[in-house]
Amino acid sequence: MTRKKILVTGGAGFIGSHLCGRLLNEGNEVLCLDNYFTGSKENVVHLLNNPYFELIRHDIVHPFHVDVDQIYNLACPASPVHYQYNAIKTIKTSVMGAINMLGLAKRLKAKILQASTSEVYGDPHVHPQPESYWGNVNPIGIRSCYDEGKRCAETLFMDYHRQNGVKIKIVRIFNTYGPHMNPEDGRVVSNFIVQALKGEDITIYGDGTQTRSFQYVDDMVEAMIRMMATDDSFVGPVNTGNPCEFTMIELATLILELTGSKSKLVFKPLPGDDPKQRRPDITLAKEKLNWEPKVQLREGLIKTIAYFDSILE
Repeated sequence: MTRKKILVTGGAGFIGSHLCGRLLNEGNEVLCLDNYFTGSKENVVHLLNNPYFELIRHDIVHPFHVDVDQIYNLACPASPVHYQYNAIKTIKTSVMGAINMLGLAKRLKAKILQASTSEVYGDPHVHPQPESYWGNVNPIGIRSCYDEGKRCAETLFMDYHRQNGVKIKIVRIFNTYGPHMNPEDGRVVSNFIVQALKGEDITIYGDGTQTRSFQYVDDMVEAMIRMMATDDSFVGPVNTGNPCEFTMIELATLILELTGSKSKLVFKPLPGDDPKQRRPDITLAKEKLNWEPKVQLREGLIKTIAYFDSILE
C-alpha cells in the first residue's frame, strides 16, 4: 500500500481530530493544521506519539505551503456561538481559506475535499433537502457569516474545478455529534448533555417542535473518506447526514433518560434565522458512496455522554 501524505485543516477540531485518527489508522501520513480558535490540542494529544502525525499551528487565512497528495479542508468555526463571536474572521476563514487551499491543490495537482454544511440550505422551504435545492438563506443576518461563507467556498471550489481543473470533492455536513465536541460550543447535543450532567435546567429554544437529524461522527468520517476515494469525475456536492428526524423535546427526553438526570426543561425564544427543520435527502450518498449512517441516536449518545462525563469530572 502506498502511504499518502494528507493535509487536514481544522484537524484539531471535533470532526477533524476523528478524521486524523482514521487516516493514520489506514496507514497514511497526516499533517494536521489548526489555529486552535475552536480546535484543541487535547483532541489530538493521543496521536502525537505516532511518527506519521505532525501538528502545526497555522491559520489558513494566510497561505501555507507543503507537499501533500490530498487535502481535507475542515477549518472553520462551526457552531453559532463561535462563528458569531468573530463574524468577519469566520467568513475570512471560509473564503480566503478556500482560496489558499485551492491554490495549494492547484499547484500540487492534489485532490481536495471541502467540508461544507447543511447551513447552505438556510431555513429550507423544501423538506428533506436534496443537493439540487438552492436554499433559503438570509445574506445579511447574524448567521450569514457562516452560511454565506460556506456557500461562497462551494462557488470557489466549483470555479477552480471548471477553470483550472482542480480535483475537488464537496460534502454538505448535517448535524454531527460525538466525543471531542466542545462543551461550550452551544450546539444542541452538547448543550443538553452538559446541562443534564450538571443537573441544570435544559434550555429549549422555541416550542421544542423544531427538528434536527443527528449523525454520529464515525459515520461522518466514513462518508468523507468514501467521497475522497470516488472517481475524479464526481465532485458533489453530497449530503452526509442521518435522515432520522427528532424534535428538540424528543432529544432532551432521551438525554434525560440516558443520564438519569433530574433536570427540568425550560423554554426560551428562538434565535434569529434558526431553521425550523433540517433533514438530509441522502439518495445521492447511497448511490455514489454506497454509504448511509450505521450508528443510531441512542447508541451514539451513550458514547458521547460517557465522553462528556469524563471531561466534566
